[in-house]
Amino acid sequence: MTSDPLWTFACAFYGRPGVAAACLALQDEGGADVPLLLYLIWCGRTGRRLDASALAGAEARIGPWRGQVIIPLRAIRRAMRSDLMPGQGTEALRERIKLAEIEAERLALAALFEAAPVPDMPVSSGGEALALYAAHLGRTWPEAPLRVLATALEG
Repeated sequence: MTSDPLWTFACAFYGRPGVAAACLALQDEGGADVPLLLYLIWCGRTGRRLDASALAGAEARIGPWRGQVIIPLRAIRRAMRSDLMPGQGTEALRERIKLAEIEAERLALAALFEAAPVPDMPVSSGGEALALYAAHLGRTWPEAPLRVLATALEG
């Protein structure tokens, strides 16, 4: 896999204590797309302009890919958690699907990185991205994952 600054940030930030669970809670309970969420936080932390137009452009860039590739892979992987066909072979297949899902998310982040605006603003914590994205979705997100992300953004 190739690396770029956004992918490096996404992996490091997602690996911080509690962040993965918080992102998944915002995904499952709040309608967030984790790669887009990580991109928006990265934009703030690297001084890239965040506004409704930039968010809409990012969404348009990866929305079809998410809908036709990432979400179906995730649905298949999650369906395999049940005891439909227990056994080591099933778990190995599930792991390969998980790796394909992660690669699809990496490709989405790469597409976002390629189109990212140049830094032209003061660097922020990235917390504004959370509010911008929630407003874009027309959602109020659960408080617990937001607290976890806020803490991770401070560190």
